[in-house]
Amino acid sequence: MRAALRQRLGRLRWALRLSEAAPRPRCVGPGSPPALRCWSCGSPLPGAEGLPRFCPGCRALQPPGPRPDLFRLMDCDRSFRVDAQQLQRRFRSLQRAVHPDRFGRRPPKEQYYSEQHSSLINKAYQTLLNPLSRGLYLLELNGVEPAQETDCDADSVFLTEIMEINEKLAEPKNEDILEEIETLIKVKQEELTKEVTAAFEREKICFLSQELRGR
Repeated sequence: MRAALRQRLGRLRWALRLSEAAPRPRCVGPGSPPALRCWSCGSPLPGAEGLPRFCPGCRALQPPGPRPDLFRLMDCDRSFRVDAQQLQRRFRSLQRAVHPDRFGRRPPKEQYYSEQHSSLINKAYQTLLNPLSRGLYLLELNGVEPAQETDCDADSVFLTEIMEINEKLAEPKNEDILEEIETLIKVKQEELTKEVTAAFEREKICFLSQELRGR
């Protein structure tokens, strides 16, 4: 239990850094990707880049793209705020479609693609479900690299709170104290998650306002 609490403390630190590094979205001009064809029969493939695709001709599962957008894959808006239940439903739906158990009698290449898709869907689900990894992924998509945090960079009040909690964790085992600390960390996580959500949404509104004024 103590190891889990220390891990959550580490996540709190990153959450604080995220709230200070909310990105400004980038505009990406339209592109003309090359037409894709089925690896099995050569038929042209429809759009929906990043999503699991089946050939309309032979129904073969196609390989995942090189850098799929995890938000697009999970049918979510590119936002820090996500609907956990909707995310779970999408996860289950995708896994039913591409899980390796369904491809046991298919060609080896298609079995391999199934494993790749299944792994990617798991990664997408875990990344977007967790507020910390979701925020870091949003920063990555918008070209923002969070600075490596050190104790010198951390907010002094926040750092003091962490030091006090670590001192309590180092004391002889006391279930009441551990439950109190767990509750404190949970409340702090919720507060910081709200701060991060607000920071991302402020920047999104600011960006949209600038775009509208420029038209």
